[in-house]
Amino acid sequence: MVDHMGITVSDIMRSRAFYAKTLASLGYELIVDSATSVSFGVRNGFGKSTDPGGDFWLSQGVPTAPLVHFAFCAASPMAVDAFFAEGISSGGTDNGAPQIRAHYHPHYYAAFLLDPDGYNIEAVCHTGLKQA
Repeated sequence: MVDHMGITVSDIMRSRAFYAKTLASLGYELIVDSATSVSFGVRNGFGKSTDPGGDFWLSQGVPTAPLVHFAFCAASPMAVDAFFAEGISSGGTDNGAPQIRAHYHPHYYAAFLLDPDGYNIEAVCHTGLKQA
């Protein structure tokens, strides 16, 4: 089980704004907000964070090679759709619109975005088009 993860970003304020909007659709809230790092976590409901400091961190610096991919759990297909829409409207790049991706498994409903630094982020719901 993963407790938390973090990435280095080139512009903390730009990435803060992008992730605040994009992850809100999945229930994430801004937890820590400083000039050099921010964290997000889910305080209630589906996927509740166990770390009171948040489970997804951004730190100002020089990003690593953007050959990084990570997926966030979505409670429903609508949350995947909202993640994608918010990500695009916040400056993300389409890297795979929401759809069933049966090559993973028959109910794998996911969307992919490239964040402002080129990281490949995903929201996935494992119930397919049914409500979770």
